[in-house]
Amino acid sequence: MTTSRTEDLNVIRIEHMPSPDEIKAIVPLSDAAAATVEAGRTALQNILDRKDHRLMVVVGPCSIHDPIAGLDYAKRLKVLADVLSDTLLIVMRVYFEKPRTSTGWKGFINDPHMDDSFCIAEGMAKARQFLLDVNELGLPAATEALDPIAPQYYGDLIAWTAIGARTSESQTHREMASGLSTPVGFKNATDGTLDAAINGIISAAAPHSFLGINNSGESAIIRTRGNGYGHTVLRGGGGRPNYDTVSVSLAEKALSKAKLPSNIMIDCSHANSWKNADYQPLVMKDVTHQIREGNTSIIGVMIESFIEAGNQAIPEDLSQLRYGCSVTDACVDWLTTDSMLRDTHALLREPLKERMKSA
Repeated sequence: MTTSRTEDLNVIRIEHMPSPDEIKAIVPLSDAAAATVEAGRTALQNILDRKDHRLMVVVGPCSIHDPIAGLDYAKRLKVLADVLSDTLLIVMRVYFEKPRTSTGWKGFINDPHMDDSFCIAEGMAKARQFLLDVNELGLPAATEALDPIAPQYYGDLIAWTAIGARTSESQTHREMASGLSTPVGFKNATDGTLDAAINGIISAAAPHSFLGINNSGESAIIRTRGNGYGHTVLRGGGGRPNYDTVSVSLAEKALSKAKLPSNIMIDCSHANSWKNADYQPLVMKDVTHQIREGNTSIIGVMIESFIEAGNQAIPEDLSQLRYGCSVTDACVDWLTTDSMLRDTHALLREPLKERMKSA
């Protein structure tokens, strides 16, 4: 008997997807990009190990939908990153996959033309090209790991990875994180609790064996050594922010109880800004104040930022899209971003050096 009567009953068709090797042959890693990735990862690890006094800043669009506007933003950010590099380690947020609460645009890889044509192979190649372009500027990149197969296609171009609030509790994503070559930030759950993130850090630090694909696109058993650079990201949830002094203190105690390093990153967006991008500068000011007042556990921040402020719905006529404006969560604009980072640099330049001396 065949199994055709009992399998793939809801599958319309199965199409060929180029292997990671095939995509990498189209968009090969350059020496310049590899140097940026390596330097970014080393710097991030040194911050987590308290060998580098700087604050890591993951900043950029909520999602990439227009590579031209995205690269325009990256060039601006690179100039600013160089100016502020003695105090801030700036990493560009480059998100291609968007988890949806129900339905909606799933991101550039899944649907690069934003018209439900789902040209995933094309999206993957263009996403890799974008990452290559950003790294060749000398700007390291960060992303959220959502699809467990995707890192095989572009993981060599990523310096920092987030595991999102919806997936921190997922065994699949914890296993994947254990094999990633980057530091990994686990976000607290959408209800605001920390258990999923803390357990995710512990799980990802351990060796795992799981199903995946190799660079040839073949099914494979992936065996990992574990990732020792997991840390928690506070993004608020359950109807309230958690960037305040009390919430940070509670997170410190929870990490200590779990015998984990007290490395905390604050996401200035999402529930911490009540989903209002205009509040992100206020969150950043509060976090900066905590560090100036002696906090030693906050090692980084995240900011959703693009060229233009706010966000926009995806129109049927894509020519009507506003240039440099998010199609997912709202962002602060470039002028606000520039001001936020310059102000933070000025306020933390000396306190971060002093914090390093007392570490």
